[in-house]
Amino acid sequence: MEHFAAHPRVRVGLVLTNNPNAGVLERAARWGVPSRVFSRAEFYQSDDVLQWLQERRVSFVVLAGFLWLTPPNLVAAFPNRIVNIHPALLPRFGGKGMYGMRVHEAVVAAGEKESGITVHYVNERYDEGRILFQATCSVAPGDTPADVARKVQELEHRYFPGVIEKAVLEENP
Repeated sequence: MEHFAAHPRVRVGLVLTNNPNAGVLERAARWGVPSRVFSRAEFYQSDDVLQWLQERRVSFVVLAGFLWLTPPNLVAAFPNRIVNIHPALLPRFGGKGMYGMRVHEAVVAAGEKESGITVHYVNERYDEGRILFQATCSVAPGDTPADVARKVQELEHRYFPGVIEKAVLEENP
């Protein structure tokens, strides 16, 4: 929200979450961005979420920290206009159940020498959409999953807003 606050062509038009305690709700309120909390039934068994996006004239959807599989109606309504960030270098360490600290634990357990972030388009399968961007960080001997998480989060903060901006502007020239 901060990155796009003064952007001439891109704005955050709506924040949606399935978690009524998500910190993003407070940030959205602080930035004057409308927000809604939705249930699993609203997401998977109705068109409510799609209708809210259409009402706000949303043209591009960004997932961050969202763990549910995107339903077909949303994927179809926003082809190549939904992006997600994953805290590892896909295709490794992706898929159902691979999120948050679980990813970093798997990276360390596998003895990887690097990890990073992947920004990818969303399709109807976990973490299999076309990759837009990756950035790497080293995993040093002795790094804990928490160390890797910190390094990955630094990459997320450094790169994600710019990758979103580029993708949105390419989709809406």
